[in-house]
Amino acid sequence: MRKNFELPPESHKQIKSLKAIRREDDLAQKIKLSDIADALGVSTATVSLALRDSPLVAEATRERIKEHAREIGYIYNRRAASLRTQRSGIVGVVVHDIMNPFYAEILRSIEMELDRGRQTFILSNHYDDLEKQRSFIDTLLQLGADGVIMSPAIGTPPEDIMMAEHNRLPAVLIARSVEGVEVPAFRGDDAYGTGLATNHLISLGHRRIAMIGGTDQTSTGRDRYQGYVNAMEAAGLEVRPGWRLPGPRNKQAGFEIASQFLALKDKPTAAVCWNDLVAIGLMNGIFRAGLQPGVDISVTGYDDLEEAAIATPALTTVWNGQREVGRRAARVLLDRLGGVAVNTSLELIRPELHIRQSTGRPVERT
Repeated sequence: MRKNFELPPESHKQIKSLKAIRREDDLAQKIKLSDIADALGVSTATVSLALRDSPLVAEATRERIKEHAREIGYIYNRRAASLRTQRSGIVGVVVHDIMNPFYAEILRSIEMELDRGRQTFILSNHYDDLEKQRSFIDTLLQLGADGVIMSPAIGTPPEDIMMAEHNRLPAVLIARSVEGVEVPAFRGDDAYGTGLATNHLISLGHRRIAMIGGTDQTSTGRDRYQGYVNAMEAAGLEVRPGWRLPGPRNKQAGFEIASQFLALKDKPTAAVCWNDLVAIGLMNGIFRAGLQPGVDISVTGYDDLEEAAIATPALTTVWNGQREVGRRAARVLLDRLGGVAVNTSLELIRPELHIRQSTGRPVERT
């Protein structure tokens, strides 16, 4: 004999709750823009613009329309709007590592500029993993994203960027550039900036200067090292291959390489560092070894992060315009999405040297 199956009381409550949600959902879908327009005595076009936060509608009117929409349970259907406009309102942003304050400052400016353009962005770290970067680009294409801003991973071939372009995903590059790609790109003038730091040390009387950190695998690494070489050679100083210690790009690596730097033959009196993180790590390592950064050994950084000014000692460094890089990149992408012709060549931001306590006259170590 078959028994009737009885649901427990809590299941009945869940089913009722789900039915209520569906009823509310159905109601929200049945409400039309024209219903809101009629209730408030405005046009349907005005309602549509207001719900998209268009600046074409006065702020007071926008808030009145959005408040009424919330009261009656209207939900703006972004998917339906994207079918009409062929725009998703989504931009992808991919960088090496958001935990690096350098990228955090760029992203802050990107977000502010995209907010003005009523765009939402999706963020990904690639950690210099090409496959991770490619997977993110594929995801953006599947979502129908409007564009992508990227600091390309080491080894990114031009074909990867052009594939996005050919699939109507316009790209803008930041911080790093890729040869053979005709898309807008923004970064600091790294050769000039490192030259500023190196020349500052030379002007203080330093003749034995090491270069610590970075890699030739990126445009940034190549240009910063070249700026150091150019300044040394212009001053008639020897550029020793052994005084270049590539690799470190964060504080831990800068700290760990301090012992190798202090053991270099002929004892360099100063170090030009790849970035502020390496410089701060190196200064900690120098201090741990019983020496005083800025007095016994001069150290320069690069990027002028917020931490640089409050480090001990305060770090002499090069401002690299990262906020300006982010602002210009986002602005140009918005222009491209709006059909505005833009410059597709590399644009360099001119760096500035900020002198603080970590550099001084050379001191000979015994």
